[in-house]
Parts: sequence; C-alpha cells; structure tokens
Amino acid sequence: MDWVNALTQGLLLGGLYALFAAGLSLVFGIMRVVNLAHGDFIILAAFLSIVVVGVTGVGPFLSLVIVVPLMGGLGYGLQRGLLARTLDRGVLPPLLVTFGLSVIIQNLLLQTFSADDRRLDAGDISTASISIAGQLAIGWYPLVVFLVAALAIAGLQGLFTRTALGRAFRATADDQETVRLMGIDNRHTYGLAVAIAFGIVAVAGVFLGIRTTFSPDIGPGRLLVAFETVVIGGLGSLWGTLVGGVILGTAHTLGAKVDPAYRELAGHLVFLLVLLVRPQGLFAKPVREA
Repeated sequence: MDWVNALTQGLLLGGLYALFAAGLSLVFGIMRVVNLAHGDFIILAAFLSIVVVGVTGVGPFLSLVIVVPLMGGLGYGLQRGLLARTLDRGVLPPLLVTFGLSVIIQNLLLQTFSADDRRLDAGDISTASISIAGQLAIGWYPLVVFLVAALAIAGLQGLFTRTALGRAFRATADDQETVRLMGIDNRHTYGLAVAIAFGIVAVAGVFLGIRTTFSPDIGPGRLLVAFETVVIGGLGSLWGTLVGGVILGTAHTLGAKVDPAYRELAGHLVFLLVLLVRPQGLFAKPVREA
C-alpha cells in the first residue's frame, strides 16, 4: 500500500511539474527561445505572493488575483522592451539575455528577502486529505493543483485551436515573415504569448510556495524540472506536457521511496531513457521551420 500511495502522490505531483513546464513550452513553441530565467520567474512569483499576502492580508490563493496580472504585465514588458531586440540576432543572444535575467533576479531576491527559506500558508487545505482505502489517502491540495494544471492545459489547447489569437500564435511560430505581410504585428503577438506564459508561471510559483519552502536560489532547479518535463512530453504537445509532468513526478516519488537520495536521480534516468528511445519526446508534433 505504501508503494501505491507513493505512486498516487507522484501522479498528482505531475500537475505542479506541468505548470512549471507549460510556460517554458509555450515560449519555445512560439518564439523558439529557451528562457533560462524561467525557474527564477517561478520563484519571483512566489515572493510576490509573499508581499501581496503581507500587505493585503489575503490568502495565497486570493493573491493570484494580483500576482497573475503583475507577472503577465512583466512578461509582456520584457518581451517588447528586451527580448524583441535579440530575436533576429541568432540563438545565442536570447540565451545570454535570459541567463543575465536569471542572475539579476536571484541577486535582487537575495538582497530584498535574504537567503531565508519562506513558505506560503494556505491553511488546513495544505494538510487535509481524502481517505480512499486503508492507508491510501489523497491530499486535497495536490489534487487541486493537478486539476488546475489540467484546466490550464485544456484552456491553452482551446486557445490555440479555437480562437483567432491561437491561430495567430501558430502562424507566427510557423512563418513570422508571412504573418507580417498579412498585417499581424508579430511583436505584439510574441508579447501576448510571453504574458500568458508568465501568467501560468505565476500560478506555478504560488502553488510551489504553498507546497514547500522556497528561497531565492532554487530557480535553476525548477528550470531543470520544467525542461525535463517538456522534453519527456514532447515539444509542441500541450497534453504531452501534462503527461511528462506525471511521468517525472512519479519517477521522483518512487525514487524517493527507495532512498531519498535517489529522488532526483530517478527523474534524470527517466529523462535520459526517453531521450534514448524517443529523442523528440513521447507526444511531439512535427514542427515546420520558418
């Protein structure tokens, strides 16, 4: 029963990992940019929630009403004011810019909040659980996170397939020069894509802060989790991102069940196995180069 419980917790943990990865996948899928500061923006969102909770007195969940628009606006501003200047200069400049942002964010958070671990208090839901049978129990909070992740993925899928903005995203990702000729401002389109990605990042950061402690220096670790999730699921597949998160989350919890030191190792081994067997990811879709 302990192993079944560990498996169940791993499946639910995959929801949080999918939230980590969705924004990274979205930015890469549309702009072909790997955001090396992605994990640091997740932690930034968690610290913003700390500030909002402290100033307003609302709970972490309600803080999302403020944190999500703030992060979305930050994403749009960074794209239009900074990243847009590097996109036509090859692969390396955007990587260097996002690496610089990672270093800046970590140091700003360290100077502002110190190196102390923090955590968001969401009340009883953090520890409440549903007893299924015997010793098997499902935590309410992991279940909520998983459901939110599934709804977020479904919402993004609907946005991409059923709306004019989604068609603009897909067209811009395929051929930005032709899109320009059709009268679509690809700079604005990119800005909206990054804004949506940062909105998801905000949710991921707040949910991370409720689940566990965090500090200014753990962003790169969240980036690695997001990257492995995206690669396992396959670039271009939103639902693959959720499946990749579930696979990686399950690997982490089962590895930790064997030995706490094997938690990260188990995830890396699964990641490498997928790369060996199916380098494009489990659910990758063919991407046409612009």
